[in-house]
Amino acid sequence: MKQLPAILIVSLLCLLMFGVLGFNVSGQQSTVDWPMFHQNLMHSGYSTSTVPDTNSTSWTYTTGLDVSSSPAVANDTLYVGSDDDNIYALNATTGSSIWTYQTYDSVQSSPAVANGLVIVGSDDYNVYALDATTGTSVWNYTTNGPVESSPTIANGTVYVGSLDGNLYALDETAGNLLWNYTTNGAFDSCPAVADGIVYAGSVDHNVYALNASSGALIWSYRTGAQVESSPAVVNGSVFIGSEDGEVYALNSSTGALEWKYAYATDAGVYSSPAVVDGVVYVGSEDANVYALNASTGAYIWSFTTGGAVYSSPAVANGLVFVGSTDDAVYAINASNGYYVWSYTTGDEVFSSPAVANGRVYVGSDDNEIYAFGVSSGSSALSQVLTYAVIIVVIIVLIAVVAILYLAIRGRRQERTPI
Repeated sequence: MKQLPAILIVSLLCLLMFGVLGFNVSGQQSTVDWPMFHQNLMHSGYSTSTVPDTNSTSWTYTTGLDVSSSPAVANDTLYVGSDDDNIYALNATTGSSIWTYQTYDSVQSSPAVANGLVIVGSDDYNVYALDATTGTSVWNYTTNGPVESSPTIANGTVYVGSLDGNLYALDETAGNLLWNYTTNGAFDSCPAVADGIVYAGSVDHNVYALNASSGALIWSYRTGAQVESSPAVVNGSVFIGSEDGEVYALNSSTGALEWKYAYATDAGVYSSPAVVDGVVYVGSEDANVYALNASTGAYIWSFTTGGAVYSSPAVANGLVFVGSTDDAVYAINASNGYYVWSYTTGDEVFSSPAVANGRVYVGSDDNEIYAFGVSSGSSALSQVLTYAVIIVVIIVLIAVVAILYLAIRGRRQERTPI
Protein backbone atom coordinates (compact mmCIF):
# COMPACT_ATOMS: atom_id res chain seq x y z
CA MET A 1 0.00 0.00 0.00
CA LYS A 2 2.91 2.32 0.58
CA GLN A 3 3.70 2.31 -3.16
CA LEU A 4 0.23 3.49 -4.27
CA PRO A 5 0.51 7.06 -2.94
CA ALA A 6 3.91 7.38 -4.60
CA ILE A 7 2.46 6.22 -7.92
CA LEU A 8 -0.44 8.66 -7.60
CA ILE A 9 1.95 11.51 -6.77
CA VAL A 10 4.03 10.76 -9.86
CA SER A 11 0.87 10.64 -11.95
CA LEU A 12 -0.30 14.01 -10.59
CA LEU A 13 3.10 15.49 -11.37
CA CYS A 14 2.71 14.18 -14.93
CA LEU A 15 -0.71 15.85 -15.07
CA LEU A 16 0.77 19.19 -14.05
CA MET A 17 3.65 18.81 -16.47
CA PHE A 18 1.39 17.98 -19.39
CA GLY A 19 -0.97 20.75 -18.36
CA VAL A 20 1.85 23.27 -18.66
CA LEU A 21 2.97 21.76 -21.97
CA GLY A 22 -0.60 21.84 -23.19
CA PHE A 23 -0.84 25.53 -22.34
CA ASN A 24 2.34 26.25 -24.25
CA VAL A 25 1.21 24.27 -27.26
CA SER A 26 -2.22 25.92 -27.46
CA GLY A 27 -1.03 29.38 -26.59
CA GLN A 28 2.24 29.57 -28.47
CA GLN A 29 1.51 33.01 -30.03
CA SER A 30 4.27 35.44 -29.19
CA THR A 31 3.75 38.61 -27.19
CA VAL A 32 5.39 40.96 -29.67
CA ASP A 33 3.85 44.40 -30.22
CA TRP A 34 4.02 46.72 -33.24
CA PRO A 35 3.83 50.11 -31.47
CA MET A 36 4.57 52.44 -34.42
CA PHE A 37 4.93 52.60 -38.18
CA HIS A 38 7.32 49.83 -39.31
CA GLN A 39 7.58 48.47 -35.76
CA ASN A 40 10.61 50.27 -34.25
CA LEU A 41 12.57 53.52 -34.12
CA MET A 42 14.80 52.46 -37.02
CA HIS A 43 11.73 51.40 -39.06
CA SER A 44 13.23 48.07 -40.03
CA GLY A 45 9.75 46.63 -40.59
CA TYR A 46 10.65 43.38 -38.83
CA SER A 47 8.81 41.47 -36.11
CA THR A 48 9.73 38.32 -34.21
CA SER A 49 6.03 37.44 -33.93
CA THR A 50 4.59 34.22 -35.22
CA VAL A 51 2.44 34.67 -38.34
CA PRO A 52 -0.67 33.13 -39.91
CA ASP A 53 0.02 30.62 -42.69
CA THR A 54 -3.38 31.11 -44.33
CA ASN A 55 -5.58 34.07 -45.28
CA SER A 56 -8.24 33.29 -42.66
CA THR A 57 -9.55 36.45 -41.01
CA SER A 58 -9.74 36.59 -37.24
CA TRP A 59 -12.02 39.63 -37.40
CA THR A 60 -12.88 42.75 -39.40
CA TYR A 61 -14.01 46.17 -38.23
CA THR A 62 -15.89 48.71 -40.34
CA THR A 63 -15.05 52.43 -40.16
CA GLY A 64 -16.83 55.26 -41.95
CA LEU A 65 -14.33 55.77 -44.82
CA ASP A 66 -11.00 54.61 -46.30
CA VAL A 67 -8.33 53.25 -43.97
CA SER A 68 -4.95 54.19 -45.44
CA SER A 69 -3.46 54.69 -41.97
CA SER A 70 -1.31 51.78 -40.81
CA PRO A 71 -2.17 50.07 -37.53
CA ALA A 72 -0.11 50.16 -34.35
CA VAL A 73 -0.56 47.38 -31.80
CA ALA A 74 0.40 47.62 -28.11
CA ASN A 75 -0.90 45.86 -25.00
CA ASP A 76 -3.49 43.90 -26.99
CA THR A 77 -4.96 47.12 -28.40
CA LEU A 78 -4.92 48.16 -32.05
CA TYR A 79 -4.80 51.87 -32.89
CA VAL A 80 -5.49 53.21 -36.39
CA GLY A 81 -6.86 56.26 -38.18
CA SER A 82 -9.51 56.56 -40.90
CA ASP A 83 -10.53 59.08 -43.52
CA ASP A 84 -13.78 59.41 -41.54
CA ASP A 85 -11.75 61.76 -39.24
CA ASN A 86 -11.56 59.25 -36.38
CA ILE A 87 -8.83 57.50 -34.45
CA TYR A 88 -9.89 54.02 -33.34
CA ALA A 89 -8.77 51.82 -30.45
CA LEU A 90 -9.87 48.20 -30.88
CA ASN A 91 -9.28 45.03 -28.93
CA ALA A 92 -6.52 43.39 -30.98
CA THR A 93 -7.79 39.89 -30.20
CA THR A 94 -11.51 40.33 -30.85
CA GLY A 95 -11.80 43.54 -32.89
CA SER A 96 -14.31 45.04 -30.46
CA SER A 97 -14.32 48.81 -30.03
CA ILE A 98 -12.59 50.26 -26.97
CA TRP A 99 -12.80 53.96 -27.80
CA THR A 100 -12.99 56.41 -30.71
CA TYR A 101 -11.60 59.94 -30.91
CA GLN A 102 -12.84 62.37 -33.57
CA THR A 103 -10.53 64.91 -35.20
CA TYR A 104 -11.57 67.54 -37.74
CA ASP A 105 -10.28 65.89 -40.92
CA SER A 106 -8.92 62.64 -42.35
CA VAL A 107 -6.40 60.63 -40.33
CA GLN A 108 -3.89 59.08 -42.76
CA SER A 109 -1.03 59.26 -40.30
CA SER A 110 -0.17 56.03 -38.47
CA PRO A 111 -0.28 56.12 -34.66
CA ALA A 112 2.72 55.67 -32.38
CA VAL A 113 2.24 54.29 -28.87
CA ALA A 114 4.58 54.92 -25.92
CA ASN A 115 4.37 55.58 -22.20
CA GLY A 116 0.58 55.40 -22.06
CA LEU A 117 0.06 57.79 -24.98
CA VAL A 118 -1.16 57.37 -28.55
CA ILE A 119 0.29 60.08 -30.80
CA VAL A 120 -0.98 60.61 -34.34
CA GLY A 121 -1.36 63.33 -36.95
CA SER A 122 -4.45 64.52 -38.81
CA ASP A 123 -5.19 66.43 -42.00
CA ASP A 124 -6.71 69.08 -39.72
CA TYR A 125 -3.08 70.28 -39.19
CA ASN A 126 -2.82 68.85 -35.67
CA VAL A 127 -0.68 66.30 -33.89
CA TYR A 128 -2.76 64.62 -31.16
CA ALA A 129 -1.66 62.90 -27.98
CA LEU A 130 -4.39 60.73 -26.47
CA ASP A 131 -4.55 58.59 -23.36
CA ALA A 132 -3.98 55.08 -24.69
CA THR A 133 -6.49 53.53 -22.29
CA THR A 134 -9.38 56.01 -22.45
CA GLY A 135 -8.83 58.01 -25.65
CA THR A 136 -9.10 61.32 -23.81
CA SER A 137 -7.06 64.21 -25.17
CA VAL A 138 -3.80 64.93 -23.37
CA TRP A 139 -2.48 67.62 -25.73
CA ASN A 140 -2.44 68.67 -29.37
CA TYR A 141 0.01 70.72 -31.39
CA THR A 142 -1.10 72.71 -34.44
CA THR A 143 1.18 72.88 -37.49
CA ASN A 144 0.59 74.90 -40.65
CA GLY A 145 -0.45 72.01 -42.86
CA PRO A 146 -1.94 68.51 -42.91
CA VAL A 147 0.01 65.95 -40.87
CA GLU A 148 0.14 62.69 -42.83
CA SER A 149 3.59 61.75 -41.60
CA SER A 150 3.58 59.12 -38.85
CA PRO A 151 5.12 60.15 -35.52
CA THR A 152 8.17 58.48 -34.01
CA ILE A 153 8.69 58.70 -30.24
CA ALA A 154 12.23 58.49 -28.89
CA ASN A 155 13.66 59.52 -25.51
CA GLY A 156 10.67 61.67 -24.57
CA THR A 157 10.51 63.47 -27.92
CA VAL A 158 7.95 63.15 -30.72
CA TYR A 159 9.32 63.57 -34.24
CA VAL A 160 6.81 64.14 -37.02
CA GLY A 161 6.61 65.87 -40.38
CA SER A 162 3.94 68.14 -41.84
CA LEU A 163 2.92 69.09 -45.34
CA ASP A 164 3.84 72.65 -44.31
CA GLY A 165 7.47 71.70 -45.03
CA ASN A 166 8.59 71.32 -41.43
CA LEU A 167 9.90 68.43 -39.41
CA TYR A 168 8.86 68.97 -35.79
CA ALA A 169 10.30 67.80 -32.49
CA LEU A 170 7.73 68.02 -29.69
CA ASP A 171 7.92 67.27 -25.99
CA GLU A 172 6.14 63.98 -25.46
CA THR A 173 4.59 64.95 -22.13
CA ALA A 174 3.15 68.39 -22.92
CA GLY A 175 3.41 68.78 -26.70
CA ASN A 176 5.65 71.85 -26.49
CA LEU A 177 7.76 72.66 -29.54
CA LEU A 178 11.42 71.78 -29.01
CA TRP A 179 12.60 72.58 -32.54
CA ASN A 180 11.53 72.46 -36.17
CA TYR A 181 13.49 72.12 -39.38
CA THR A 182 12.14 73.78 -42.53
CA THR A 183 12.67 72.49 -46.08
CA ASN A 184 11.39 73.57 -49.48
CA GLY A 185 8.87 70.77 -49.68
CA ALA A 186 6.34 68.83 -47.64
CA PHE A 187 7.38 66.17 -45.11
CA ASP A 188 5.17 63.17 -45.81
CA SER A 189 7.92 60.76 -44.81
CA CYS A 190 7.89 59.17 -41.34
CA PRO A 191 11.10 59.97 -39.41
CA ALA A 192 13.42 57.19 -38.28
CA VAL A 193 15.65 57.69 -35.24
CA ALA A 194 19.00 55.99 -34.62
CA ASP A 195 22.12 56.94 -32.65
CA GLY A 196 20.91 60.47 -31.86
CA ILE A 197 20.04 61.28 -35.48
CA VAL A 198 16.62 61.79 -37.10
CA TYR A 199 16.27 60.72 -40.74
CA ALA A 200 13.42 61.69 -43.08
CA GLY A 201 12.68 62.36 -46.72
CA SER A 202 11.10 65.48 -48.22
CA VAL A 203 9.11 66.34 -51.32
CA ASP A 204 11.99 68.73 -52.15
CA HIS A 205 13.85 65.59 -53.40
CA ASN A 206 16.17 65.37 -50.39
CA VAL A 207 16.86 62.90 -47.61
CA TYR A 208 17.79 64.69 -44.37
CA ALA A 209 19.78 63.70 -41.31
CA LEU A 210 19.25 66.02 -38.32
CA ASN A 211 20.62 66.13 -34.80
CA ALA A 212 17.85 64.64 -32.66
CA SER A 213 18.46 67.05 -29.78
CA SER A 214 18.86 70.34 -31.65
CA GLY A 215 17.46 69.82 -35.14
CA ALA A 216 20.76 70.94 -36.67
CA LEU A 217 21.46 69.62 -40.16
CA ILE A 218 24.08 66.86 -40.24
CA TRP A 219 23.79 66.00 -43.93
CA SER A 220 21.36 65.88 -46.83
CA TYR A 221 21.33 63.81 -50.00
CA ARG A 222 19.48 64.85 -53.14
CA THR A 223 17.61 62.22 -55.15
CA GLY A 224 16.07 62.69 -58.58
CA ALA A 225 12.50 63.36 -57.41
CA GLN A 226 10.15 63.66 -54.44
CA VAL A 227 10.86 61.48 -51.42
CA GLU A 228 7.67 60.32 -49.72
CA SER A 229 9.11 56.95 -48.74
CA SER A 230 10.19 56.62 -45.11
CA PRO A 231 13.75 55.57 -44.25
CA ALA A 232 14.90 52.37 -42.58
CA VAL A 233 18.19 52.66 -40.70
CA VAL A 234 19.96 49.33 -40.30
CA ASN A 235 23.63 48.48 -39.70
CA GLY A 236 24.91 51.96 -40.46
CA SER A 237 22.95 52.46 -43.67
CA VAL A 238 19.82 54.46 -44.54
CA PHE A 239 17.53 52.73 -47.04
CA ILE A 240 14.86 54.82 -48.77
CA GLY A 241 12.90 55.07 -52.01
CA SER A 242 12.22 58.02 -54.29
CA GLU A 243 9.68 58.99 -56.91
CA ASP A 244 12.55 58.76 -59.41
CA GLY A 245 12.15 54.97 -59.30
CA GLU A 246 15.35 54.35 -57.36
CA VAL A 247 16.01 52.67 -54.04
CA TYR A 248 18.95 54.28 -52.23
CA ALA A 249 21.39 53.10 -49.57
CA LEU A 250 23.21 55.98 -47.86
CA ASN A 251 25.86 55.99 -45.16
CA SER A 252 24.00 56.91 -41.98
CA SER A 253 26.88 59.05 -40.63
CA THR A 254 27.90 60.96 -43.77
CA GLY A 255 25.05 60.63 -46.25
CA ALA A 256 27.43 59.24 -48.88
CA LEU A 257 25.83 57.05 -51.52
CA GLU A 258 26.58 53.38 -50.92
CA TRP A 259 24.43 52.12 -53.78
CA LYS A 260 21.21 52.69 -55.64
CA TYR A 261 19.26 49.95 -57.35
CA ALA A 262 21.12 49.67 -60.61
CA TYR A 263 18.18 49.10 -62.93
CA ALA A 264 15.67 51.32 -61.13
CA THR A 265 12.04 50.34 -60.90
CA ASP A 266 9.70 51.34 -63.70
CA ALA A 267 7.82 53.85 -61.52
CA GLY A 268 8.06 55.77 -58.27
CA VAL A 269 8.98 54.14 -54.97
CA TYR A 270 6.64 55.52 -52.29
CA SER A 271 6.75 52.32 -50.27
CA SER A 272 9.12 52.29 -47.29
CA PRO A 273 11.79 49.57 -47.22
CA ALA A 274 11.91 46.78 -44.66
CA VAL A 275 15.40 45.47 -43.97
CA VAL A 276 15.87 42.01 -42.50
CA ASP A 277 18.86 39.64 -42.48
CA GLY A 278 20.77 41.52 -45.14
CA VAL A 279 17.83 41.91 -47.53
CA VAL A 280 15.86 45.06 -48.45
CA TYR A 281 12.17 44.52 -49.24
CA VAL A 282 10.27 47.37 -50.89
CA GLY A 283 7.24 47.96 -53.10
CA SER A 284 7.05 50.03 -56.26
CA GLU A 285 4.42 51.87 -58.25
CA ASP A 286 5.28 49.43 -61.08
CA ALA A 287 3.22 46.74 -59.22
CA ASN A 288 6.26 44.81 -57.96
CA VAL A 289 7.71 43.98 -54.57
CA TYR A 290 11.51 43.82 -54.75
CA ALA A 291 14.09 42.00 -52.65
CA LEU A 292 17.59 43.52 -52.91
CA ASN A 293 20.91 42.70 -51.29
CA ALA A 294 21.33 45.25 -48.49
CA SER A 295 25.13 45.45 -48.95
CA THR A 296 25.27 45.81 -52.73
CA GLY A 297 21.77 46.60 -54.01
CA ALA A 298 21.89 43.51 -56.21
CA TYR A 299 18.56 42.08 -57.37
CA ILE A 300 17.45 38.93 -55.52
CA TRP A 301 13.82 38.51 -56.59
CA SER A 302 10.65 40.40 -57.44
CA PHE A 303 6.99 39.53 -56.98
CA THR A 304 4.37 41.03 -59.27
CA THR A 305 0.97 42.09 -57.95
CA GLY A 306 -1.94 43.42 -59.99
CA GLY A 307 -1.52 47.08 -59.03
CA ALA A 308 0.81 49.74 -57.67
CA VAL A 309 2.41 48.92 -54.31
CA TYR A 310 2.37 51.98 -52.06
CA SER A 311 2.04 49.83 -48.95
CA SER A 312 5.24 49.19 -46.98
CA PRO A 313 6.27 45.55 -46.42
CA ALA A 314 6.32 43.94 -43.00
CA VAL A 315 8.55 40.90 -42.48
CA ALA A 316 8.08 38.16 -39.88
CA ASN A 317 8.87 34.47 -39.60
CA GLY A 318 10.11 34.17 -43.17
CA LEU A 319 7.15 35.91 -44.81
CA VAL A 320 6.73 39.36 -46.37
CA PHE A 321 3.31 40.96 -45.94
CA VAL A 322 2.22 43.88 -48.15
CA GLY A 323 -0.85 45.47 -49.70
CA SER A 324 -1.49 46.51 -53.31
CA THR A 325 -3.88 48.74 -55.23
CA ASP A 326 -5.21 45.56 -56.84
CA ASP A 327 -7.24 45.36 -53.59
CA ALA A 328 -5.23 42.46 -52.17
CA VAL A 329 -3.02 41.75 -49.17
CA TYR A 330 -0.17 39.35 -49.95
CA ALA A 331 2.02 36.95 -48.01
CA ILE A 332 5.24 36.23 -49.92
CA ASN A 333 8.10 33.86 -49.11
CA ALA A 334 10.95 36.12 -47.98
CA SER A 335 13.67 33.81 -49.30
CA ASN A 336 12.54 33.24 -52.87
CA GLY A 337 9.62 35.59 -53.53
CA TYR A 338 7.12 32.77 -54.05
CA TYR A 339 3.43 33.34 -53.45
CA VAL A 340 2.17 31.97 -50.12
CA TRP A 341 -1.33 33.43 -49.79
CA SER A 342 -3.41 36.49 -50.55
CA TYR A 343 -6.70 38.00 -49.49
CA THR A 344 -8.82 40.26 -51.69
CA THR A 345 -10.43 43.18 -49.87
CA GLY A 346 -13.13 45.40 -51.28
CA ASP A 347 -10.85 48.22 -52.49
CA GLU A 348 -7.25 49.38 -52.82
CA VAL A 349 -4.80 48.73 -49.98
CA PHE A 350 -2.52 51.69 -49.20
CA SER A 351 -2.22 50.79 -45.51
CA SER A 352 0.94 48.97 -44.40
CA PRO A 353 0.56 45.71 -42.47
CA ALA A 354 1.44 45.40 -38.80
CA VAL A 355 2.47 41.99 -37.42
CA ALA A 356 1.89 41.38 -33.72
CA ASN A 357 1.12 38.46 -31.47
CA GLY A 358 0.53 35.96 -34.24
CA ARG A 359 -1.73 38.16 -36.36
CA VAL A 360 -1.39 40.47 -39.35
CA TYR A 361 -3.39 43.72 -39.24
CA VAL A 362 -4.02 46.06 -42.16
CA GLY A 363 -6.54 48.64 -43.37
CA SER A 364 -8.20 48.97 -46.78
CA ASP A 365 -9.97 51.67 -48.76
CA ASP A 366 -13.12 49.53 -48.43
CA ASN A 367 -13.43 51.16 -44.95
CA GLU A 368 -12.39 47.95 -43.20
CA ILE A 369 -9.65 46.98 -40.78
CA TYR A 370 -8.60 43.34 -41.17
CA ALA A 371 -6.99 40.94 -38.72
CA PHE A 372 -5.56 37.74 -40.19
CA GLY A 373 -4.78 34.79 -37.96
CA VAL A 374 -6.43 32.35 -35.60
CA SER A 375 -9.67 33.81 -34.26
CA SER A 376 -10.03 34.30 -30.53
CA GLY A 377 -12.88 31.76 -30.45
CA SER A 378 -10.85 29.14 -32.32
CA SER A 379 -7.87 29.75 -30.08
CA ALA A 380 -9.96 29.36 -26.92
CA LEU A 381 -11.68 26.24 -28.25
CA SER A 382 -8.33 24.75 -29.23
CA GLN A 383 -6.99 25.39 -25.75
CA VAL A 384 -10.05 23.81 -24.09
CA LEU A 385 -9.87 20.75 -26.34
CA THR A 386 -6.15 20.37 -25.69
CA TYR A 387 -6.67 20.45 -21.94
CA ALA A 388 -9.60 18.02 -22.19
CA VAL A 389 -7.56 15.48 -24.14
CA ILE A 390 -4.62 15.77 -21.75
CA ILE A 391 -6.83 15.35 -18.69
CA VAL A 392 -8.55 12.30 -20.17
CA VAL A 393 -5.19 10.72 -21.03
CA ILE A 394 -3.83 11.34 -17.54
CA ILE A 395 -7.00 9.97 -15.87
CA VAL A 396 -6.76 6.84 -17.98
CA LEU A 397 -3.08 6.55 -17.11
CA ILE A 398 -3.80 6.85 -13.39
CA ALA A 399 -6.62 4.28 -13.67
CA VAL A 400 -4.40 1.82 -15.53
CA VAL A 401 -1.59 2.23 -12.98
CA ALA A 402 -4.04 1.74 -10.11
CA ILE A 403 -5.62 -1.34 -11.70
CA LEU A 404 -2.23 -2.90 -12.39
CA TYR A 405 -1.14 -2.20 -8.84
CA LEU A 406 -4.27 -3.76 -7.35
CA ALA A 407 -3.99 -6.78 -9.66
CA ILE A 408 -0.37 -7.38 -8.68
CA ARG A 409 -1.21 -6.89 -5.00
CA GLY A 410 -4.12 -9.37 -5.27
CA ARG A 411 -1.88 -12.03 -6.80
CA ARG A 412 0.66 -11.58 -4.05
CA GLN A 413 -2.05 -12.03 -1.41
CA GLU A 414 -3.27 -15.23 -3.12
CA ARG A 415 0.23 -16.69 -2.91
CA THR A 416 0.61 -15.85 0.78
CA PRO A 417 0.31 -19.08 2.86
CA ILE A 418 -2.40 -19.21 5.54
